[in-house]
Amino acid sequence: MKTNKLLFAAFMLTAFLAYSHAMSAQAASPKSGKPSGAPQWSVQVDKVDQGDVILESAFRVAIYENLLDEMAKTKRFKQVFRSGDHHAADVPDLLILKTTVQKYTAGSETRRTVTTVSGATKLKVSSQLTTKDGKVVLEKVVDGNVRFFGGNLRATHNLAHNIGTQIKESTLPPPNAATAEGSIERRMEASADSVSTSEMDVR
Repeated sequence: MKTNKLLFAAFMLTAFLAYSHAMSAQAASPKSGKPSGAPQWSVQVDKVDQGDVILESAFRVAIYENLLDEMAKTKRFKQVFRSGDHHAADVPDLLILKTTVQKYTAGSETRRTVTTVSGATKLKVSSQLTTKDGKVVLEKVVDGNVRFFGGNLRATHNLAHNIGTQIKESTLPPPNAATAEGSIERRMEASADSVSTSEMDVR
């Protein structure tokens, strides 16, 4: 009889400890700020616009390919499309990533190896996320520099990584909200055009 009581007490203690551990783990686990099943944007990465800056084609291609990789790494987008991908045209919740080069200074890998105060490769771009109808939802000026060790093309990797980090840490509007806002703006513009036409007809 005493043995049964001891076994029962041990069982109850084990169950209590297991329950306490489960409740502690649940309380300690961070709650996601994003509801499960929430709609996600997809993104299409446009080709890099060099603007008025003279930039080698290898740099433009490297920036573009690195951006594709970094957009996937952010985990913010349902799908990542290349520029010109015809499948993107049928995606309703699509953002366009536009990258325009503002400044580029070709550095020297040799000088960076010898000294830490010269030879830096500097790359600065304007980065925009826009909806299909051109509404800007995020705009940043981002640097991608190589100041110490590494080849000049590493600046393109650093740049793409920094753009990805900015997007990952930024708050984007929900797809349905941005789409609805764009629809309201278009309806207001259409209504204004209609009123203007009516006024012209009356005159």
